[in-house]
Amino acid sequence: MKNIICFLLFVLLINTLKTNAQRQRIIAECTIGYTIKIDSNSIDKSASSNILGQSKTVYIKANRSRVDVVSPAFNQSVFFDQSTGSATILREIGNNKFITKLDKSKWKSENSKYENPIISYSGELKNILGYACKKAILSYKSGEVIYLYVTTEIMPSVREFEYQFKDISGLILEYESIESGGLKINCTAVKIDLSPVQASIFNIPTSGYRVLN
Repeated sequence: MKNIICFLLFVLLINTLKTNAQRQRIIAECTIGYTIKIDSNSIDKSASSNILGQSKTVYIKANRSRVDVVSPAFNQSVFFDQSTGSATILREIGNNKFITKLDKSKWKSENSKYENPIISYSGELKNILGYACKKAILSYKSGEVIYLYVTTEIMPSVREFEYQFKDISGLILEYESIESGGLKINCTAVKIDLSPVQASIFNIPTSGYRVLN
C-alpha cells in the first residue's frame, strides 16, 4: 500500500509539472506598451518637466528585441540580439544623437551589477491586462531592490533585453524601483499586442549618430 501511495504521488507531481509547463506560452512576437510614473516628491521640482511623462515600448521578434523610452528631454532605443548577445543603444538628447555598440562581453559587463539577484515571492496577486500576476522582490548586491508583478502565463522569447529581469521566468507587467538619491520609478504595462512585428522596427541606422564607446 505504501508503495502504491508513493507511486500515485509521483504521478501527481509529474502531471502538475507538465500542466504548469503547458500553461506558460512562449511569445515570439509582441509589442508591449508601458507608462512610466515618477514620484514627484522624490525629484527636484526644477527637473520634473524633463523626466515626467515618460513611456516605454518593448518590441519582441524571435531572437531580437527593441526597447524605446521616450521622454520630453531624451529618447533612447536599446536593440538586443539574443543570438549574438550583443546590443546597440541609440540616444537622442535635443539635436544630439549618439550610438553605442556593445558585444556580448561588454553588454554583460555593463549590467554586471544585476548578476545573481536574490529572488523572493510574496503571496500578493494582481490582475494586469487580464493576466494573473504574482509579486516578486529582486534584491541585488548593490543594495538596489525592485518590486515587480510577473505573469507566468506567457514569456517573451528574448529575456536579456532588460538584464535586471533575465532570471525571472515570465513576463513582467509592472515594477517599481528606487534609484540612488531616492528617485522612485513605477513602470506599468497598459497594452499587449501579440500581432506580428515588422522587421523594419529592428533596423539600426548607420549614419547621423556620434559613436560613443
